[in-house]
Amino acid sequence: MAFSWLDADKRAALDEGIAAFSRLLIGGTVENVKAIDRMIKDHLENWDISRLNRVDLAILRMSVYTLLYQNEIAPSIVIDEAIGISKEFGTDDSFRFVNGVLDSIRQTIAAEREAARP
Repeated sequence: MAFSWLDADKRAALDEGIAAFSRLLIGGTVENVKAIDRMIKDHLENWDISRLNRVDLAILRMSVYTLLYQNEIAPSIVIDEAIGISKEFGTDDSFRFVNGVLDSIRQTIAAEREAARP
């Protein structure tokens, strides 16, 4: 276990926190998948969403959910984590692709939020 240096109570609390966040992330992504996929489709250049590698698509979906609905997490952290996961589980070029799509989405979301401010 990665947190073996923690005592049992702290490990249990940390494990529960990770499980709760995972449920939120997965549940929120599934619940909002239509809006998320629309956002992804709008930012794909010369690609159809049906052609995406399933790992890349899953990473994009969860990351876009976080960018759209979890404002307390900085976009740079979301993108950095997505890149790391892409490097670990995607193809050799996945991280570049994921980075480009997410950065484009980040810019769009930021512009939309800025325009909505009074």
